[in-house]
Amino acid sequence: MDIASLVPLRAQELLDTAMANTGLSDFGKDEWREPFEILVKAINEEAELNLFGRLMTRSDLLIWLQERLEIEETYRRHPEIEDEIVDAPVFIVGQARSGTSILFELLSQDGQFGVPTNWEIMFPCPPPEAATYRSDPRIAKAQHLLTQWHRVAPSFLAMHELGASIPNECKVAMNCTFVTDNLTGIFQIPSYYQWLTQADLSVPYAYYKRMLKLLQWKNPRSHWLLKSPSHTESLPVLFKVFPDAQVVYTHRDPIKARASVTNLLGTLYWMRSDKPFDAAAFERLLTPEAYAHSLNRVIEQIEDGSIPRSRIHDLLFADLMAQPQETLARLYQQMGLPFSEQARSNVLSYLAEKPQGRFGQHQYSVGERDQIAREREIFARYQHFHHVPDEL
Repeated sequence: MDIASLVPLRAQELLDTAMANTGLSDFGKDEWREPFEILVKAINEEAELNLFGRLMTRSDLLIWLQERLEIEETYRRHPEIEDEIVDAPVFIVGQARSGTSILFELLSQDGQFGVPTNWEIMFPCPPPEAATYRSDPRIAKAQHLLTQWHRVAPSFLAMHELGASIPNECKVAMNCTFVTDNLTGIFQIPSYYQWLTQADLSVPYAYYKRMLKLLQWKNPRSHWLLKSPSHTESLPVLFKVFPDAQVVYTHRDPIKARASVTNLLGTLYWMRSDKPFDAAAFERLLTPEAYAHSLNRVIEQIEDGSIPRSRIHDLLFADLMAQPQETLARLYQQMGLPFSEQARSNVLSYLAEKPQGRFGQHQYSVGERDQIAREREIFARYQHFHHVPDEL
């Protein structure tokens, strides 16, 4: 089959379809157009999508375009949304596979936090309302779309659970800006990745703040609880856009975490493409030296004052796994927030219903003894500065 004709991924046709589907034409400021066009070009020329991959990708691109159209229309009709205050949000950051997801889910059991769920990020308009937040028909629609990943690759469920009511990651929410490394995690598109390394990241962060204002307009949140491992690459921008933010920085043995994320990436790419995994195109994630450079850059930003040390709270993956309740209590104390008895009870109930390995064991290789010893030296500064224990 000529799958490119059967499932077209042409920039202008996608724009025309999104406008026809919504009856809207204003996508907002043009900051998104260049990355959108670069992304679509890279997908067509480099990603080598199979038929199902093209179907998924066309669906995704239209959802993101239509999301922008509807957000802009909602702001046009209700400019007062801009006056909403995103007050002292808490961001969870850290290496991928360092416990950011489970920490996100545990803290979200506390009623003082509000999390953006997958369904409301996918379909934010009309803005969710408190009275119908848990019964909105968009939940079922999002659930069907999100769980198709598990149906395509059942092993993915052991790595990362997806669902409509599960908290959404910031970098996923930024898909509609077309400036996010989430896109390089689902497509092998080196030219887009190269463009992204020079992009102005204040653009997606500012638009994300705009999305949060819209989501809290009719469903108020005391404090937003937000999460993405990618924030470690852009903490100065995060604090510029959210100056009163608090950051919880999770830490795990980088040798263990790096092997896990490599396996995850390979599975994500395989869902949409038969193209062999091109490790050379992702040296930032896969080369120990480059990975350590990224971790050490955060240390340098702390030491030179580029980011406020007092607003960054370290949390060890090993502690969270061994003593979750005690570890969370210490974290709340550091953040100056109450850890109520109700929140403690909710956390314990959640853990009881979701034991580790519930969906199977995520298996991956970490390398031979000599390789581990060499990498241990490379990651020494990071582990020493943050007191990160060896897992191997």
